[in-house]
Amino acid sequence: MTLDFATTELLKQLAESDSKPLHMGSVDEARTFSASMADQQGPAPAMFGVEEHNLSTPEGTIHLRVLIPLKQPAGVIVYYHGGGWVIGSIDETDTVARKLAERTSCSVVLVEYRLAPEHRFPAAVNDSYAALSWASEHLPEISRPNAPLFVAGDSAGGNLAAVMALRARDQGGPPIAAQILIYPVTDADFERPSYTDPANQLLLTREAMAWFWNHYAPEPEHRQNTEASPLRASDLRGLPPAVVLTAEHDVLRDEGEAYAEQLRKAGVPVNFVRYEGQTHGFFTLLMLPGSEAGFQQVVKAVRTIIHEQFNKAEEGVM
Repeated sequence: MTLDFATTELLKQLAESDSKPLHMGSVDEARTFSASMADQQGPAPAMFGVEEHNLSTPEGTIHLRVLIPLKQPAGVIVYYHGGGWVIGSIDETDTVARKLAERTSCSVVLVEYRLAPEHRFPAAVNDSYAALSWASEHLPEISRPNAPLFVAGDSAGGNLAAVMALRARDQGGPPIAAQILIYPVTDADFERPSYTDPANQLLLTREAMAWFWNHYAPEPEHRQNTEASPLRASDLRGLPPAVVLTAEHDVLRDEGEAYAEQLRKAGVPVNFVRYEGQTHGFFTLLMLPGSEAGFQQVVKAVRTIIHEQFNKAEEGVM
């Protein structure tokens, strides 16, 4: 299937901007480009409250932003932004997160995890888990007691969300109601068909992903670690239900779908959709129609889980 018209027009505009391919530029240039793309997201929904927190850890300080959409939110979503662990920020994700908070009636915790190459693997993982633990401990303050706790993220953020589900299971960490994985990075294998297909070298290319991995986890042994490549985990049993979104024309498509299939085989409930005619980044590019379709899937899944938990609590099951 060909790309939709809006995406084609966006790619045409980017091609005419004379910006160099990401993998041929510096980290600073990539970060500047990322910020410019975020500027196109339009106005952000107003929130009932916005809190800024600085979380101290043995490795440093993590900045968290809590977006509270209404007086008594129905749950909490800890959201990890994308950007190949190298670019992106909570400021660039703020509008997307506000929209997610508004439509799910959940507080959203944005995590300013440390970026590579200044801070390589596993810095982002450790920061992400510290933030998840903080959110769990502060549920009554930012939502309500016993509210469902979700992890979510796009691209590299989807990688971190998947890894959080694994670490929480293995370390007896916070109970997670669902993991929302939006075109996630799950492996460091650049030879999958979706990586080598010329039709997929669009907003994210094979060369760009190699560039990201070289900054984040240049050591081969680190790329084999399940906290970098969750698809390599030998046991996915007992993980929380997963909501997985992939894009037809995305180099990450195959690894995201392979992870969804491995979760299914392990008995984990999976809500999976491949978005035809879409490329990497469609979810956070709010001006694209594909973004709205992706939001509808995520919002419906979150609301369904909240409703199910509420019914169980009413029946005295929980």
